[in-house]
Amino acid sequence: MRTRSRVTAAVGVIAAASVTGIAVAAFATPAAGPDHQGAAEPEVLLGHGSDYLPSVTAADWVTYADHVIVVEAVSEETVPPSTEELERGEGIIGRIVTLSIEDVLWSREGATTAAPETWEYSALGWQFRDGDLTDTVEMALHSFPRVEPGHQYVMAIRWVKAVCDEDGEYTPAQWRGLGEGSEIPYDDDTIGNGESEGTVQDAAAFAAEVEDEVDQGVEELLAGESADAIVSALNSAVPDTAAQSELATFDAETSCV
Repeated sequence: MRTRSRVTAAVGVIAAASVTGIAVAAFATPAAGPDHQGAAEPEVLLGHGSDYLPSVTAADWVTYADHVIVVEAVSEETVPPSTEELERGEGIIGRIVTLSIEDVLWSREGATTAAPETWEYSALGWQFRDGDLTDTVEMALHSFPRVEPGHQYVMAIRWVKAVCDEDGEYTPAQWRGLGEGSEIPYDDDTIGNGESEGTVQDAAAFAAEVEDEVDQGVEELLAGESADAIVSALNSAVPDTAAQSELATFDAETSCV
């Protein structure tokens, strides 16, 4: 079974974070010291990031998402580390995961871009250090699926136009997730069942683990059910129209188009 290690200090920033719905994500090697002598290296290194948009509840999804989709991860390719990382001897090997869109569960009325049929999804890969690209540690984000081939997920996604910031930096138009709560394991057509944080979780065990949590979202509330439960929750949820208007204004001001 894979083990997981949560970390907080930074050694690098993930270039592909904008696609997953994370604004910034930093990772570090677990601290060395007497308590760690003889301990095995973590098999999955977990990092933390800031959500792009509110993403936890059904109301968040109908407020900010364009579509809610079922996807299957079918293949992956590695993304080599940067020259700077290679020179430094530590950094990140990324991944591009090809997602096949299996079903569109919900679409926002007025969404200007149809849901894709496939999605080249930028995902976390591995951390390397000491200049060794063969001795790596898998990486994932806390409370996020790592998104691995052979697994299904439910995702709430939003189409973002190309952005030009004040410094002249250009970000191409792309699909983005909303954040932590907008990517849910969905193996065997069961919410909460499948890969998350780089390990495979059982929906029933997950539901029991989180039943006393205060801030429960879509995954926690509907764990063990089918996508029909998500559709019902979305159809009953009320969007925050003021937040939608504020976001539309921001998008118009930052868009290159």
